[in-house]
Amino acid sequence: MQEQDLAPPVALPTLSHAARRRQLKEKAIAALITAVAFTGIAALVLILVFVAKEALTLVTDAAAREEASFSKMFLPQMVRKGKPLGYVWQPVSNVPKVSMIPLFIGTLKTTAVSMLVAVPLGIFGALFAAEFAPRRLREVLKPTIELLAGIPSVVLGFFALMVMASFLQETFGFTSRLNAVVAGLGLALAIVPVIFTVTEDALTAVPRSYREASLALGATPWETAWKVVLPAAAPGILAACVLGFGRAIGETMIVLMASGNAAIVSWNLGDSVRSLSATIAAEMGEVVVGSPHYALLFFIGVELFLFTFVLNLLAGMWTKKVIQRLKGGAG
Repeated sequence: MQEQDLAPPVALPTLSHAARRRQLKEKAIAALITAVAFTGIAALVLILVFVAKEALTLVTDAAAREEASFSKMFLPQMVRKGKPLGYVWQPVSNVPKVSMIPLFIGTLKTTAVSMLVAVPLGIFGALFAAEFAPRRLREVLKPTIELLAGIPSVVLGFFALMVMASFLQETFGFTSRLNAVVAGLGLALAIVPVIFTVTEDALTAVPRSYREASLALGATPWETAWKVVLPAAAPGILAACVLGFGRAIGETMIVLMASGNAAIVSWNLGDSVRSLSATIAAEMGEVVVGSPHYALLFFIGVELFLFTFVLNLLAGMWTKKVIQRLKGGAG
């Protein structure tokens, strides 16, 4: 046998000292980001566990069950002898009355007013900024609107209390100076920047080829914006509305200062109202720890979380349907 020449061994590339340091640094950064993410999730879970544990007193404690039973919270009850049944929120009295129906109605009224004002303003303002505004105007318009998001809610509530309330009462002749309209408009000032920013980002993310194809087929810029760009950005616009709704239903200071804080069962937007979040803020500082009233306030917090969770779930399902319909139309 003839000896065959053996090929020299191939030298494996070795990482330099700088490359190893870079890899270690990247791993450390990734581990730090992961730890921060899990810390945020853990904090959220712990908050929910704490709130739910305090609210469970309504089920585990006999005195709490009697004072804040399901029938008292959601069904009409007798307020006085000889008077018709009604819904009353008066947890501190000889005979506590803890109906949450006035709080639900108040929250619904203020949130509805704020969304009816903020959603059109935010979406159409974003559409104008993204599609029609000149570049210089857009550079001024967008930061100005987003600047509203940095104003503290207590300042917006003070503005609604001192300026908007008097102006609206003189203009529309409201019986109550502080009412659902004033609180809703104050909330709208806080919601518009959220809806505007997210919607504008969603509109800007729509590929430019969509616009060019629509214009090439003879559509006007308005038809392109209304029939092409808006439907394509529908999931992002829905996310903006969901974020705005979550901000409105959970906002405290604006509603606390501008709503009148009267737990009244009335569908008149000119009457004073009281929301769920404002009730927690107004009463938690004076409630007796461990009392049925204390547990009831935590139960309201659980309800607010459930409202937001269910809304986000429904919005996510609707978004998937919209995306599937758009893909089907494109196909």
